[in-house]
Amino acid sequence: MKRGIVCVLALLMAVWLAIPLKAQDPQFSQYYAAPLYLNPALTGINQLGRAGVNYRNQWPSLPVGFETYSFFFDYNIDEYNSSLGLIVNTDQEGRLGLRSTSIGAIYAYEAQLNYRWTFRPAIQITYYQRDLNFNNLTFGDQFDNTGLVRPTSSEVFNSGFSASFLDFSTGGIMYTPRLWLGISIHHLSEPNQSITGGEAPLRKKFSLHGGYKFYFSDFNATARNTGYRERSFTPSFNYKGQDDFDQLDIGVYLTLEPVIFGLWYRGIPVKTFRGVASNEAIIAMAGFTMGQTTIGYSFDYTISELSIGTGGAHEVSLTYQFSLADPRKPPRDVRELRCPVPFIF
Repeated sequence: MKRGIVCVLALLMAVWLAIPLKAQDPQFSQYYAAPLYLNPALTGINQLGRAGVNYRNQWPSLPVGFETYSFFFDYNIDEYNSSLGLIVNTDQEGRLGLRSTSIGAIYAYEAQLNYRWTFRPAIQITYYQRDLNFNNLTFGDQFDNTGLVRPTSSEVFNSGFSASFLDFSTGGIMYTPRLWLGISIHHLSEPNQSITGGEAPLRKKFSLHGGYKFYFSDFNATARNTGYRERSFTPSFNYKGQDDFDQLDIGVYLTLEPVIFGLWYRGIPVKTFRGVASNEAIIAMAGFTMGQTTIGYSFDYTISELSIGTGGAHEVSLTYQFSLADPRKPPRDVRELRCPVPFIF
């Protein structure tokens, strides 16, 4: 009980540290299909290991859209109650071709608080590289009164239009067989991301996420390993903030193995920004599991002032779960609590 109180206080302290939140990071609508990106504490939480890829194309109908790729790998070390993870992200923003690539290493630890509650804290260190793709730009010396006349510019750029830096993140998650609550804080040191030598701190990003799983019929880990197919309904949320921006994703998963569906709303309807209501998108998702592989697709239907003319956003996820290393040993989720977070197993 004392350990549980300490862990709850630690989560509350993390929330307090994240209050002064001050560029936004890329986001994924299928946030639980990008577990290490959402929260480093989700590293190795399936008790085996996974590899996954995520792709997001936001506002494809506009020339200033965003494309984001993410790859993750994690593995659980059962004997040490520990998990290791690797995540690689790259995104390109708009016509200017501002590119950001990062590679992060994660360590997570699992503590069994009692027969019902499990707590997982984690730390992450990440290396970033940011630059501009000048091949996408045009300059005055390429034009005359008739328009574009030269394919290249005589402008000369030095190598200073780039930046590299280290970053630190942390996270934690507590869960029972049906309930979970997690928090993550990225960019703890608010490193300088300027590519021109000025000051442009990468502000802290905070996420609070959780949910509850309702089963339509009796379910346990042993049943899963005897051919049981999960039937469940899972409300979930993800509140995130960075700098002056914040968002709330709230919705439900419907799991009818081997398929899973999701529907969310993104925005904060009671909040306005410069007189405009903070409504962003309605998100629909469908996924399918084939053996150890899960594929998901989602579409963001824009309901903000930008309208659906932007093309919304398309997102694809692919996750592969590793087999049990020692077939003579029962899976750990048979012996201990299994996290109820959907769509990541």
